[in-house]
Amino acid sequence: MKQASNYGILVAFIVIASWCVSLVFLLRWDFSWSNPLVYLMVLVQMHLYTGLFITAHDAMHGTVSSSGKFNSIIGQICTALYAAFSFNKLLKKHHEHHRYVHSDQDPDYHDGTYLSWYFSFMKEYMSVMQIVFMAIAFNVLNIWIPESNLLLFWVAPALLSTLQLFTFGTWIPHHGDHDNVHHSCSLKKNHLVGFFSCYFFGYHYEHHEWPAIPWWKLWQMK
Repeated sequence: MKQASNYGILVAFIVIASWCVSLVFLLRWDFSWSNPLVYLMVLVQMHLYTGLFITAHDAMHGTVSSSGKFNSIIGQICTALYAAFSFNKLLKKHHEHHRYVHSDQDPDYHDGTYLSWYFSFMKEYMSVMQIVFMAIAFNVLNIWIPESNLLLFWVAPALLSTLQLFTFGTWIPHHGDHDNVHHSCSLKKNHLVGFFSCYFFGYHYEHHEWPAIPWWKLWQMK
C-alpha cells in the first residue's frame, strides 16, 4: 500500500534546502587547509548529496508526494542537482533492480570484487553526455568560484556520496548469497548508525519488503 503523503514534500524540501544552503556557504568560504572543520564539512556535504539521491529514490517509489507528477518533478530536481542524472533513466533501472534482484537482468548486480562491482555500478548509470555537461558546469562556475572550493565541496562530496550509496545500498546488502526472496541482508538495528550511514537505506531487506515506505519511516520497519 502506498505511503505517499504531502508530509514527504516537507522532508524533501528540507533535504534540498539544506544541500543548497550548505553548498552556497561552502563555495563562498575563504577557508584554510589547516582548519579541521573543512574536512568535517566535506563529510556533511557528502551526507547531504546522499540525501538528494535518497529523496529521488523515494520519488521513484512514489512516496514523496501523493501526486505522481510532483514525485517526478521532485525526483528530477534531486537527480539534476546531484550530478545531472536523468530521473526517468534511473527510475527504469531501479524498478528493474527490484523486479530482477540478484540476477543477470538486475542493473545493480555484479558478481565481482568491491571495486569491480563499484565501477560496473557507475558505468551502468553514468553517461558521456552527463560527464561533458558536468565538466562544462565546472568550468562555468570556476569563472566566479575558486577551483579549490569547487573541487573540495562540489566534486569530492558527490564522488564520496556514490561510494556511500554503493557501499550501504548495494554492496553490503546484496553481495554474497542470501536465503531470502530479496537476496539481501540488512544492517543491525541501530537507528543512529542507520541514519548517518545512508538515511536508513542500510535497512535494505526492509526496503525491498516494503518499497512504499519512505526513508524517514523505514526505521519503523526494522
